[in-house]
Amino acid sequence: MVASPKKMGKRGAARAGQGAVRQDAGALRRAKRRAAILAAALEEFAARGFAATRLDDVARRAGVAKGTIYLYFRDKESLFQELVRAMLSPLAGTIEAAALRDLPIRAEVYYREVIARVLPVIRARLALAVERGELPHDALARFPQLLVAPALVAIIWNGLFGRFAPLDIRDLMRAHLDLLFGARSVT
Repeated sequence: MVASPKKMGKRGAARAGQGAVRQDAGALRRAKRRAAILAAALEEFAARGFAATRLDDVARRAGVAKGTIYLYFRDKESLFQELVRAMLSPLAGTIEAAALRDLPIRAEVYYREVIARVLPVIRARLALAVERGELPHDALARFPQLLVAPALVAIIWNGLFGRFAPLDIRDLMRAHLDLLFGARSVT
């Protein structure tokens, strides 16, 4: 049972409030540290590739001790998987929120301004990952659309069948990433 501020007195209520502020500040610090690690990992993986990236370099770039990374991620693989999920999650949310009736007009602009420019870069990066042995085969390099295929399936599914059996796009994306990159680690 929690005492009301009246029963706790001014000092007790102040202490309780300070405790909550400390907890919030700690949670904020942890979230910022985790975000810094993910940002540093993105820069390192982009610059060096998965195989050549060392957690020492990620830690140095993030401004944390190497051991700090292990408080948030089990290993380099789970860090990479979380990075992929973190990058795709906003895309998944945007796709979920898009109304089907708005897609034809926006699709042309989006294709021309984003996809046509990004697809060659993604293909080149994935081909490099295959060359380095970071991906077991070249299917993703040849068809990078496989990365976002579940999002497209979800749009169609939810548009046609969503009122009968809505599809959870985030869970679908997680399962798809597990298929592409191996079962995800608990982070």
